[in-house]
Amino acid sequence: MAEQKRDYYEVLGVSRDASENDLKRAYRELAKKYHPDMNPGDKNAEAKFKEASEAYGVLSDPEKRRQYDQFGHAAFDGTGGFGGGMDFSSMDFSDIFGDLFGGMFGGGGRRGPSNGPAKGQNVRTSVRITFMEAVFGVEKEITLNFKEPCPTCSGSGAKPGTTPKMCPKCGGKGQVVFTQQSFFGQVRSVQSCPDCSGSGKIVEEKCPDCGGLGYQVNRRTIPVNIPAGIDNGRSIRISGKGEPGVNGGPYGDLLIEVIVEDHPVFLRSDYDIYTTQKISYAVAALGGDVVIETVDGKVVYNVKAGTQTNTRIRLRGKGVPVLRRENTRGDHYVTLVVDTPTRLSREAKDLLRQFDALTGDSLNAAEKETAGGDVKKENKKKRFWEK
Repeated sequence: MAEQKRDYYEVLGVSRDASENDLKRAYRELAKKYHPDMNPGDKNAEAKFKEASEAYGVLSDPEKRRQYDQFGHAAFDGTGGFGGGMDFSSMDFSDIFGDLFGGMFGGGGRRGPSNGPAKGQNVRTSVRITFMEAVFGVEKEITLNFKEPCPTCSGSGAKPGTTPKMCPKCGGKGQVVFTQQSFFGQVRSVQSCPDCSGSGKIVEEKCPDCGGLGYQVNRRTIPVNIPAGIDNGRSIRISGKGEPGVNGGPYGDLLIEVIVEDHPVFLRSDYDIYTTQKISYAVAALGGDVVIETVDGKVVYNVKAGTQTNTRIRLRGKGVPVLRRENTRGDHYVTLVVDTPTRLSREAKDLLRQFDALTGDSLNAAEKETAGGDVKKENKKKRFWEK
């Protein structure tokens, strides 16, 4: 007994009133999932792909869909073709597969003439600036090789006094259509004309100055205004400074990636700045003024008495200017760290012991704790030369 075919709408997972776009979208997903090139050697995936292709081949054709809606699978029984009834040799799947596989079937499924005006390609470069230049903005000059229309031939690529001719292979369309045999039948596909490279024109007598390219490469230096607040890795776009367009199309753009150097003191996060500030033990205990370095210069900050190490303070509006928002800035966060002295004079040590005796006698606290014998004293191991 022959295997019962599944309903075509069920195969594609769409309703019976699905639009043409719905059908195409559903088939594209199934084709991407089950295509044999994506599942080499998987017979089950190949069968599902053929089933989906058969369903789409019927439902994407208005007349075949009408017949299927009226008679079901019986409308195509006995007509030949794979899968028991459909002939796919005349169907064009190039738009589907061109989207999926980027030209695997020859040309990526582009339709219509390609020799019309087209925008030129973008040019990418980079510029390195300092941390402070990124904070407040700066104007830089960059030197690049720019493609510019050849003044001799005005960008046509043809020798003065001559004109390019229509490409005989594509008839001036810039594209050729060819048929390729696939495992489910013949597939029509579109690709750029190999003779004219998609321009639709053939230059028989080339311009002596540009060699038929239509452009010349010149080295130019241009100013670049880098706005205040730009961050590392961001790009600046300068319109019309890219490569020249094709067939009268506009110039592309110049994209400049900004590389910001690190700063030895300041650390940036978004529009805020972070630093660490050492304060003396006396200032931490008694309070007092300290001088803090900011991107705007030095400022005086009054530390409160009893400040503990790792206390964070905020200097409002002392951070990085917000990009393209005047008079708006981030904040500067400062972590205060108590600086413990490592070298003290005998007099300073005596005074510090007196101070400790008046503020809790912490120097003798451990000895008092272990006096009763309840706490085991951990003796430090003596090194060889100390023994």
